[in-house]
Amino acid sequence: MEPTIPAAVVSAARSFGPAPALVEPGGERLSFAELLTQVRIMARALIAEGLRPGDRLAVWAPNTSHWVLAALGASYAGATLVPVNTRFTAVEALDVMHRSDARGLVVTGPFLGEDRLAALQAAAGHAGLPLPHLVVRTPTDVPVPPEPYVLEWPDFLSRAADVPPRAADARADAVTPGDVSDILFTSGTTGRSKGAMSAHRQSLDVAAAWAGIGGLVPDDRYLVVNPFFHSFGLKAGLLACLVSGATVVPQAVFDAGSAMALIAAERITVLPGPPTLYISLLDHPERSRHDLSSLRLAVTGAATVPPALIARMRAELGVRTVLTAYGLTEAVVATMCRPGDDDRTVAYTCGRAAAGFEVAIGEPTGEVLLRGPNVMLGYLDDKDATAAAIDADGWLHTGDIGRLDERGYLSITDRLKDMFICGGFNVYPAEVERALADLPGVADSAVVGVADPRLGEVGKAYVIPRPGYELTGDQVIEFCRGRLAAYKVPRAVELRAELPRNASGKVLKYLLREENG
Repeated sequence: MEPTIPAAVVSAARSFGPAPALVEPGGERLSFAELLTQVRIMARALIAEGLRPGDRLAVWAPNTSHWVLAALGASYAGATLVPVNTRFTAVEALDVMHRSDARGLVVTGPFLGEDRLAALQAAAGHAGLPLPHLVVRTPTDVPVPPEPYVLEWPDFLSRAADVPPRAADARADAVTPGDVSDILFTSGTTGRSKGAMSAHRQSLDVAAAWAGIGGLVPDDRYLVVNPFFHSFGLKAGLLACLVSGATVVPQAVFDAGSAMALIAAERITVLPGPPTLYISLLDHPERSRHDLSSLRLAVTGAATVPPALIARMRAELGVRTVLTAYGLTEAVVATMCRPGDDDRTVAYTCGRAAAGFEVAIGEPTGEVLLRGPNVMLGYLDDKDATAAAIDADGWLHTGDIGRLDERGYLSITDRLKDMFICGGFNVYPAEVERALADLPGVADSAVVGVADPRLGEVGKAYVIPRPGYELTGDQVIEFCRGRLAAYKVPRAVELRAELPRNASGKVLKYLLREENG
């Protein structure tokens, strides 16, 4: 069977049949055989609504069974998945849909107190851009008024009756390993988002590599807190379970108390996440009331991992295997520690090459370079950015500075880019600075990441007010909240008369970072 996502769904149904594939807290519970049935229905409904092979389906929703079925159903119908960050504002989400030319959209109903569809409609009207041809809204507990051009989830699935199962199977059989499976949008140092394209073979290969190193087996239950819209949640989460027979247990919004209850009730064995996730569990006042003894594997990264945290995870949470890893949207899983590595190795390195990657350190900058079959195909409609990222010899330039030890283990020491990581999410200061430039009263700005005990790093904005304008830090933050996802919004603002610059006028951000320790 060829390495495609539709083939993986079929293979999992044959291999694992009645075993649990998806357990949604308070919702759907599907075996692998039932998952295939539901994925085929989803694919048939998409075909009935005119989705063609190669068309793009955007999904703007949290981790739920609807996300899983939409994503796998899109692949089964021969479409390309375009995950959209649930933390994006409607303006940001619309930009991703427009630039990917998404023909269809699966969007959550009201989520976290916001009607995403209403916000998207307003943004589209303001920008003069159309929404995708097909819009499907997933159900929530909050009632919403009907929309004439929006299909509610049950009504949409009923359209599958117009397409015979063999038509969906034919679409699935026509998918090839080299077809684009997904386009994951990420921001670059210029602040302009770029869509990293991966093939089916690549998405499955990195999933299988991660699952293999973690030792995932059909008895595992994997609490997927990492969002499905992120490369880790999708490929080292959903797809890793699909290829290993482990059970996906999605959590739509991380809450430490709810997570502990889920771990106890569902006997969760695998729980990856950023260091802040484990700190939240360890420091929760009601931790002792929950039986967390089922946990066996934790995989972390995306921030500094103190050795003391690893020791606490083992001693207090009972996690037998703690690993760290390194990756990025353009490569997903590049390096990973191995079971049996000592705590110092896990804390101070990101492991050694995985998923067929070669790792090298470029001279003279010390930049981490990656090469292998699972480097992205390229950026959507951006040949220049692709050429800048992947050189003529096939090396992906990550923008991170690191070193390799004598064992081939990688340590990230700095970043060539200004990017910092807030709660496990990449933040690109140039994007925040571009937003600040639209605020009347801002003459110039610089944003840097500063240490935060809970989130790892948060943004601090240095702002030069324009003459004649009265500006406060609260005004700056409130403006950003209307333009940017919450994790991108600066947590602190300092108003200044000038910024440190070099002879050519470039802001010396390292001096600003040094001021904050």
